[in-house]
Amino acid sequence: MSGVTRRQLTNLLGALAVAGVLAGLTFGLPAIDDALPAGRPVRADEPYPIGAGVTVEPPHGAVLDVTGTRPGNNQGSVLFRLGLVRYSIVVRPFDGTVAAAAIGLQQRITQTAGYQVTGAQLTITTHSGIAGLQGAYAAPGRGGRYAVFVSDGYLIEVTVSGADLDLGRTLPAIEASTRTLTAADPA
Repeated sequence: MSGVTRRQLTNLLGALAVAGVLAGLTFGLPAIDDALPAGRPVRADEPYPIGAGVTVEPPHGAVLDVTGTRPGNNQGSVLFRLGLVRYSIVVRPFDGTVAAAAIGLQQRITQTAGYQVTGAQLTITTHSGIAGLQGAYAAPGRGGRYAVFVSDGYLIEVTVSGADLDLGRTLPAIEASTRTLTAADPA
């Protein structure tokens, strides 16, 4: 039997190097990702682009949660947090009516165990003139609000949820932020 050739040694070292890089990616990147905070500060006085030309001015004190934020050209989503309250806006193509959009969102809300839509649904209009519908929902110990808007072939869904006490404190700022939604031509 002959000894290890130079080529075999080179191949072995190359394989070990590739295995080392893969191990670094497998364990190193998640560790780095976990070390970075999910929340990023945002300015309340600057419109934040969500997607498809839709923007919103975040409420004062809001933090952008990058784990639930996906901006895009034809659709997008943003997740803000105000303490323990979640404020989410999703934009996507849609060819239905505001009423149909509200029914669809209500159905998704009530499919979650323990959640129910409460109270009357009311009209809402943003400062830029986008008309929509808004309502409330509840679960044990939690409350929520929703709003839907349809503009130029796009659906804008707003959902807000949190513990009743936290929600009560932040809702005025979130409602004011929702009214700053604007929709521009995404082209």
